[in-house]
Amino acid sequence: MSLDVGCSRRRLSLAKTRRLRHNRDVQLYLIRHAHAAAAADDSLRPLSDRGREDCTRLVAFFQRNGALRAAHFWHSPLARALETARLLADGLKLDHALVETPGLLPEDDPAEIADRIGRSDTIDSLALVGHEPHLSALATLLVRGKGYPVAFDLKKGAVLAFAPTGGVHKKTGRPRWHALWHIEPALLGPPPKQA
Repeated sequence: MSLDVGCSRRRLSLAKTRRLRHNRDVQLYLIRHAHAAAAADDSLRPLSDRGREDCTRLVAFFQRNGALRAAHFWHSPLARALETARLLADGLKLDHALVETPGLLPEDDPAEIADRIGRSDTIDSLALVGHEPHLSALATLLVRGKGYPVAFDLKKGAVLAFAPTGGVHKKTGRPRWHALWHIEPALLGPPPKQA
């Protein structure tokens, strides 16, 4: 299996844009990593107990409703993003691929990952696990065609789902998306009791 995670900033091909326009079942999930523990090296920070508990709550929620069904999880190179992706995908028993993907760090340009999304053949069920302020800017870019001012605020552990509208942004030629739903661990109540 080969995933296109190249770094060029090309416009989307006309064929790819047409394919996204006609596939209304496409789902894209933006997931902010769960709460992380403190560590001297920021890139190695694992999830805290609270972060792992939040992932357990999200898994229980999605097991009940089936709303998160990503087959591919692109995550940043930071440990907390990988751990969040792994806990969600494994907990939901999804047939998934975890792919460390450049362009998902907090300071990265959201246009780079938006272009990769547009060129990816895995877009029918793709989850991006990353960080703020990048994810809010990316979500805004997908909906509005520009990343700022941001229209979304993803708390730690939040999941924001999108589908294509069928249209494209005039200036960039990128597919236009709309938000379907947004959930965060704080909205789910207490964690499920362990058996």
